Amino acid sequence: MPEKTAAPPPPDNDRPQVAPRDRLIVALDLPHAVAGLEMVERLGETVRFYKIGLGMLTGGGLALANELKDELGKRIFLDLKLFDIGATIERAVRGIARFGHDFLTVHGDPHVVRAAVEGRGASPTRILAVTFLTSLDRSDLDAALIREGEIGDLVVERAARAFEAGADGVIASPREAALIRALPEARNKLIVTPGIRPRGTAKGDQKRVASPAEALVAGADHIVVGRPIIEAPKPKSVAEMIMKEISST
Repeated sequence: MPEKTAAPPPPDNDRPQVAPRDRLIVALDLPHAVAGLEMVERLGETVRFYKIGLGMLTGGGLALANELKDELGKRIFLDLKLFDIGATIERAVRGIARFGHDFLTVHGDPHVVRAAVEGRGASPTRILAVTFLTSLDRSDLDAALIREGEIGDLVVERAARAFEAGADGVIASPREAALIRALPEARNKLIVTPGIRPRGTAKGDQKRVASPAEALVAGADHIVVGRPIIEAPKPKSVAEMIMKEISST
């Protein structure tokens, strides 16, 4: 069987308009808000967009998100990957959306996405659906009793269903970005790709990775970078290198 190739992305006018400086999202995968604020201060004006996830939630993560937005003018991605029955998701998202942060993640199951969109209401918060985590491969899906099929095909199908349910965008690995971008349902939808590793850096626990340029060319609108920046001796220098790569792509 011939190897499957990714479909080319559609014209740029089918993609959301994103300022180059907003394409890089730095994941503040740190234990508490104090460490997060220190990292933001070290990165300065180089980085405008930050991701705060579950790892910091009990360490003042939501308070930090509000401070970065309201006092420093930063953009915020709350990566909470919410999953529950529809009524609970709707209530949870309604409470979170009142802060007006930029992105919020939920699991890509259609009933979860629909409930999140309903809970979001008129808030500017965009609902992003998680397809499959970039730390997973086919063996992990087997262990979770996910039906058979190539992981890329399942990601694309899951993305299409999330878009149909009202998601503003999806979280997917760079390897699937081009196939998702080519979907008719993906017109003017966001694709946010974690699993980004600048050339020469370790993969860590990520299995489906790409460089910043590879992800953007494939159709990503935003790239999420965590450890290669926040664990670097000079995080600002690494962020500047990535921003330079983004600008030249």
